[in-house]
Amino acid sequence: MMPDYRWEELARFWSANDFGAAHDWLGERWNRLIQERADGHADPDACFLQGLAFAALAFHFTQSHNQEGARLLADDALRVLPGYAPRHAGVAVEPVLDAVRALRSRLEGLDDEAPCPVAPRDFSAFTYEVAQ
Repeated sequence: MMPDYRWEELARFWSANDFGAAHDWLGERWNRLIQERADGHADPDACFLQGLAFAALAFHFTQSHNQEGARLLADDALRVLPGYAPRHAGVAVEPVLDAVRALRSRLEGLDDEAPCPVAPRDFSAFTYEVAQ
């Protein structure tokens, strides 16, 4: 069972387009899971967090004019996250996938150091259900 994360903290980073902080938040929790769970890197919840971290890093890289890195991480996110759609652990995965797909299509053919091809409002909001 997935730990009861305070998704609102991640949602604040995501909404503020602070994808570096979002990636760090996810990485800390991923690291704990792979150390605590018997399946380690293969743990499904750890893979989910890693998929979200791939998406956050793709968004961070595109904002930092690293379009090659953004393409690679978007591809990684698109490889991992569809297996968790439409939602996992209360997180709405489809909006994240939609944003990554939109970014990936805009990155095609773009120079590696080009400016970010996506306006900040185009990164879908991170949505989740509050645990009760």
